[in-house]
Amino acid sequence: MNQNNLYFVGALLLVLLMASSGWAQPKSETRAPVITHAFAVEKGYYGYIWRIYIEADDPDENMLRIALVADGPGQGRYPTDWIYLKPQFRKHFRGYVQWNTFSSKAGYISEWTSITLKVSILDKTGNESNVAVFRLHSSRGFRIRINISCLFPSSTGISQD
Repeated sequence: MNQNNLYFVGALLLVLLMASSGWAQPKSETRAPVITHAFAVEKGYYGYIWRIYIEADDPDENMLRIALVADGPGQGRYPTDWIYLKPQFRKHFRGYVQWNTFSSKAGYISEWTSITLKVSILDKTGNESNVAVFRLHSSRGFRIRINISCLFPSSTGISQD
């Protein structure tokens, strides 16, 4: 064997060795978070503070943020609001989202109109939980701004960014 062939065989062996150790390795499976319990009342009025109670678990302990998407009548879907979880609550949390239904800067929603809120949780790898859907029916009409505020008290370990 001449020297050129020896270099070629050596390079080929090196490439095959590197390929077997670094390519096509199976990724460890990650599991999505799960909303285990969720509840909210269905009727409200102007000035009502709507609380959506949520409990969730993640077997991989990497829950990152809560997604809240509201749909309003004649308004369409509003941009997603995000709530980031503190590190100590990435395996399990229990708390509530508080939505204040009064705003001098918002339009009036007539009686028996419904607002829909969809809540899900995303983990660090991008897995999304099951979606919890809530509807709030206006029993007397109210003004409402579709921006969620005053979310989760600090005692639950959840912060809003």
